[in-house]
Amino acid sequence: MKLKKSLLLVLLFLFMYGAGMGAAKIVDVFSGSHSIQNATDNWGLGFGEEGTTPAGNVSADELKEQDAYYVGDTSKNVIYLTFDCGYENGNTEKILDALNKHNAQGAFFVVGNFLETAPEIVKRMNEEGHLVGNHTYHHPDMSSISDLSAFQKEMDDVANLYKEITGQEMVKLYRPPQGKFNMENLAMAKQLGYRTFFWSLAYVDWYQDNQPSAEEAYGKLLPRIHPGAIVLLHATSETNGAIMDELLTKWEEMGYTFGSLQDL
Repeated sequence: MKLKKSLLLVLLFLFMYGAGMGAAKIVDVFSGSHSIQNATDNWGLGFGEEGTTPAGNVSADELKEQDAYYVGDTSKNVIYLTFDCGYENGNTEKILDALNKHNAQGAFFVVGNFLETAPEIVKRMNEEGHLVGNHTYHHPDMSSISDLSAFQKEMDDVANLYKEITGQEMVKLYRPPQGKFNMENLAMAKQLGYRTFFWSLAYVDWYQDNQPSAEEAYGKLLPRIHPGAIVLLHATSETNGAIMDELLTKWEEMGYTFGSLQDL
């Protein structure tokens, strides 16, 4: 029964990723900054010149009022590496190997399925000094949840299972599933003690049957890197697993170092 349950969960998350999980990840149509109140929005970015900080569809100052961030200190050549983990398909440990080789800390935002099916990898993340953040248990559209207790349950179920696996409290870092949010959501996360993290650089890496080549990945990730970048990558990506060591080397050669989200 446990095996069947795990297989069903993996199939569910495969469907979620293929049918729209990544759709909110990258939006290049935004040309200015605006405020949202309680209307649902997808996190989006508008890119300018190469190497410059993109504009988010909510400003960094507005986000910071709710302990939310999409970029770090733009005056320093520091990169923050983050990975969304919906399910495990053999690439996460390759990413961990590369991070450890470069003495770089990653922040891995996990859902319930990942914790259930890959507890040994979660233990490894913890033991090797990486951060494990909360991506909610079922990966729902959290912006549709207005009840604090329901919102909290999605978060607590992840945190509780993480503690069962590692024996430690989960650090209170949160990434909204699908990039869907509103300001009321961010306020609830803050009320629960979480800091919310969006991103300032990502690329289309989540389609399992249409993975980018290494050259395509570099073509997106190298020109658009910028000081203070919070980089979102998917741990399910075969391309990411294959290029991570060389990618980190290339960023280092460009003068960047790797920081911790906790420093923000």
